[in-house]
Amino acid sequence: MERFSLKGKNILITGGSSGIGAASAVAAAEAGAVVFINARNAERANKVLSELPGEGHQLLLADLTDEEQRNQVVDDLPKMHGVVHSAGLTAHMPARFIRKKNLDQLFNVNYEAVVLLTARILAKKKIEKGGSFIFMSSIATKYPYFGGAVYSGTKSAIEAYSKTLATELAPKKIRSNCLKPSFVKGPMVEEAGKTISDEVLANFEKMMPLGFGEPEDVANAVVFFLSDASRWITGTELILGGG
Repeated sequence: MERFSLKGKNILITGGSSGIGAASAVAAAEAGAVVFINARNAERANKVLSELPGEGHQLLLADLTDEEQRNQVVDDLPKMHGVVHSAGLTAHMPARFIRKKNLDQLFNVNYEAVVLLTARILAKKKIEKGGSFIFMSSIATKYPYFGGAVYSGTKSAIEAYSKTLATELAPKKIRSNCLKPSFVKGPMVEEAGKTISDEVLANFEKMMPLGFGEPEDVANAVVFFLSDASRWITGTELILGGG
């Protein structure tokens, strides 16, 4: 249906070289969008770029925690109709082991870079009226887990930011929403596996009636929130948790 189409829309996807970001890039392109992928890994990003249907897609290599590189990404963009903030880090550590370097690392990537990139996009007027911002949060903000204090904190901060952004941008009909995935197969589960045992991960999966998700399951929701079908939804969070 036309209202679910992204034809004629320019979409920026950060963290677009793997996992949810890569799946979102493919899904957006399949829906008709011209996709601008931001990533740090050229090899992986170019592979994703080569798989996108349609024409005009571009790769913007940059580390978004670096101010100069971040600003250059925005300056190189045409007017965008949607921005998907998919880049992020996950980590698991008990509260007694948290150190400043852990806070700096996760908040720099999961919150500071996201907020500053968005600020630059708005300042340079690179988002069209009726556009859509999508932020990746986590079901962890609703269901705390052992060792998740810092990671959940970054995602709670993003949810609060998104709600405020939705209020500020409502007069321009620009929307801001969060997606809250649970465990998704791919880099997310692999990264969690570095600090969580296989047994614990298996127990997490058993707790979900539909099991762990696939990156495409989140990408489908991304396309919906980018499309005009979601034009009356802003300042909210959608849980993607397999039940």
